[in-house]
Amino acid sequence: MQDQKKRPPAVKLFALAALFGVIAGAAAVYVKETGSGNGGAAPTADASCPLAGEKVAALTPLMRGQVAAMTPAPPANPRPIGGLDFVGPDGKPLTLASLAGKTLLVNLWATWCLPCREEMPALDALQEALGGDRFEVVAINIDTGDDEKPKAFLDEIAVRELSYYRDASMGVFNTMKKEGLAFGLPATLLIDEKGCLIGSMNGPAAWDSDDAKRLIEAALPPPAGS
Repeated sequence: MQDQKKRPPAVKLFALAALFGVIAGAAAVYVKETGSGNGGAAPTADASCPLAGEKVAALTPLMRGQVAAMTPAPPANPRPIGGLDFVGPDGKPLTLASLAGKTLLVNLWATWCLPCREEMPALDALQEALGGDRFEVVAINIDTGDDEKPKAFLDEIAVRELSYYRDASMGVFNTMKKEGLAFGLPATLLIDEKGCLIGSMNGPAAWDSDDAKRLIEAALPPPAGS
């Protein structure tokens, strides 16, 4: 019984993701149709992400199955993700730039978010399987208040591999929302080793599935010295 609690069935997460996808999809259409009104100008590639478009194109076919809700970043307009400030395990301020050099799966979660709670063991399992010098799951808790509740929850479900990242101000979520990357929780970004956006997802996923591992493995930077 305890193992089932730690590893919710993939079909349950997939059903939650499907339901969330309908809601988020409707929001995405609204955002698209009520945009800034730039007259349909052709997007231009960001100079700081010259190769990200090629990577997005290569990884898009792998956004399927248990990670089919991942939306690839526009290959013609690759962009860096900045302005995400949070606190690290030691309580000191961090930014995504401080984690550059490895592929990141940035996930926003809260204890009051049921899909987040269901998804967390799978994220922990993904970090255990693939985490290291080239990849990290950056799960950022956005509960307001002190650390007592989120830490108690992680202890309760025996999360051991994820580092404890925190943003009690919810500034990370608000920044992602303004960028059109977050409509609710959980919200997830796949970011390459140079800080460039590869894809985004609203809703949970079975991150310990073979589909998820194939996507992440393909997104990893080359080994050092290669």
